[in-house]
Amino acid sequence: MNIEQYQQKTIKHEISCKGVGLHTGKDITMVLKPAPVDTGIVFHRVDEEGHDALIPAHHDYVVDTRMCTCVGNKDGVRVATIEHFMAALHDMGISNLMIDIDGPETPVMDGSAEPFIFLIEATGIKVQNAPLKAIRVLKEVCFKNGDKDVTLKPNDAGLKMKFSIDFPAKAIGHQEVELNFSKSNFKNMFCRARTFGFLKDIEMLRSIGLARGGSLKNAVLVDGDKILNEEGLRYKDEFVRHKMLDAVGDIYMLNMPVIGEYIGNRSGHADTNELLSVLLADKSNYEIVDLPSYMVQLEAKKHTDKDETDADFVF
Repeated sequence: MNIEQYQQKTIKHEISCKGVGLHTGKDITMVLKPAPVDTGIVFHRVDEEGHDALIPAHHDYVVDTRMCTCVGNKDGVRVATIEHFMAALHDMGISNLMIDIDGPETPVMDGSAEPFIFLIEATGIKVQNAPLKAIRVLKEVCFKNGDKDVTLKPNDAGLKMKFSIDFPAKAIGHQEVELNFSKSNFKNMFCRARTFGFLKDIEMLRSIGLARGGSLKNAVLVDGDKILNEEGLRYKDEFVRHKMLDAVGDIYMLNMPVIGEYIGNRSGHADTNELLSVLLADKSNYEIVDLPSYMVQLEAKKHTDKDETDADFVF
């Protein structure tokens, strides 16, 4: 067993990217910087003066979940649309990172997590001399919102995820997908899935300040039974895969990996955020574990019990 993969990690070198914000339409630059052990993921709004411009990407700092996940601090400084970026950090196992950003949301890039994964691979990953902590789900917890529901329940062999969607648009309909979360599984099967929207909603969204940077370059646009992007879909079920991608990013707002099973049904950012609140509201629902020690124990149990559980999952 490679214990290094259960240590905290940051990036090796500073690296940047530039793009348009999905909702604001503003040109935005992000600079990713290595950070010390136990820093977590922290945004720094470099365009803000006279305010506390640091915003941890943490569940406690989520201030809005309309069409995206947005974090903000006590001074009202915010960074929105962080879920695709957080999904990439989750996949790459980045625990500690400082992000200088000169606008109110992350650049959307191509609407998926793939460009952010490429960015991290380009600069490299540095293993740090500190164990990674994880949150282990001990009891099933749920959040229901009309016909939407989300659940977390125990699953000792890492993070398992299921997601299902139902849309009246014939181009989407009912789709469902499963993921045993690991670096290779997410990268190969989900990271290229793009955000999507509906032609009939564009005018309304832009009137309330949303989707102003959206285009066929960074989103899949649906009109009934038609996909309006000339290149078509990247996966036949790209829509549910993108919803899973969003959930991967939103779960990482706990600032640590989850050992458990996540099930989402028609759910969105708000529902996953509420589910995390339900989980954390009662300390009997979970425990914080030292991952290297936990993995040693799980491996020993596997051999002792001749358990078929895969103890080689990746965080």
